[in-house]
Amino acid sequence: MAFYRKLGRTSSQRKALIRGQVTSLLNNGKIVTTEARAKEIRKVAEGLIALAVKEKDNFEEVTVKSKVARKDKDGKNVKEVVDGKKVTVYDVVDKTIKKDNPSRLHARRQMKKVLYTVTSVPTENAGKKKNTQEIDLVAKLFDEIAPKYADRKGGYTRIVKIGQRKGDAAMEVLLELV
Repeated sequence: MAFYRKLGRTSSQRKALIRGQVTSLLNNGKIVTTEARAKEIRKVAEGLIALAVKEKDNFEEVTVKSKVARKDKDGKNVKEVVDGKKVTVYDVVDKTIKKDNPSRLHARRQMKKVLYTVTSVPTENAGKKKNTQEIDLVAKLFDEIAPKYADRKGGYTRIVKIGQRKGDAAMEVLLELV
């Protein structure tokens, strides 16, 4: 007896489908899919959110020194001539960064195994590669989603039945973050 739905796919296709839909759910907050898929996606998504809630404060703030290129009034790097070559001028700056503790780092890597990378394209540059940004869904999980659910003991998603799909009469549902 299987403890999961096979969704009429091979294991690699099923894994890719679930990964894609979980990524879409966490990126957008809600998705429309069939009931069987939603129940499988819910298991994975709730596990990731529970992991993020558990590890959300498990880091330490560390001050490090870093070299930053000096900029002029136009925002371009300042160059200086040294031994006949143009060299960029750097300033040493103190930065405060979050350093993950080992268990949070492990959780981050577990999440990266499931989630795909998401690229955001601004509407004015639709169809162009310029100014595209990669969205860090793991950081979004830790910084935005986990604090929202810190006081909940589970049940981070909701399934709302929409009705039957016209083509094959499959029950469609709206899967959303509560």
